[in-house]
Amino acid sequence: MQRVFDFLKKADTYYLATMDGDQPRIRPFGTVDLFEDRIYIQTGKVKAVSKQMEKNPKIEICAMNGGEWIRVEATVVRDERVEAKAHMLDNYPSLKAMYSPDDDNTEVLYLKDATATISSFTAEPVVIRF
Repeated sequence: MQRVFDFLKKADTYYLATMDGDQPRIRPFGTVDLFEDRIYIQTGKVKAVSKQMEKNPKIEICAMNGGEWIRVEATVVRDERVEAKAHMLDNYPSLKAMYSPDDDNTEVLYLKDATATISSFTAEPVVIRF
């Protein structure tokens, strides 16, 4: 799991895919946090992506870093604890202008039942389950 976190953190931007009915939706994300041995992402509850993940918590993440790319299949689980939100915001202080650990909008979600595959054109894929 640490390798997956490190990859996403180093990539800086990753792409999160959700389903909106029968239409896939994908958008860039930049927040990734390691808290209590879980990988977390962050968004706002007012956003369409939040509503899509609430309706269907299965997501995919994709990112590229140098000559490698990662694909992560997972189920997201919302964590309403102030501690989890505060940890994320402490690691992304620029978000504190828009989000607060105790507001009704800040949402952090951890990845559950995840399978990450790190691939390149020069090596066998590495599969990590967590």
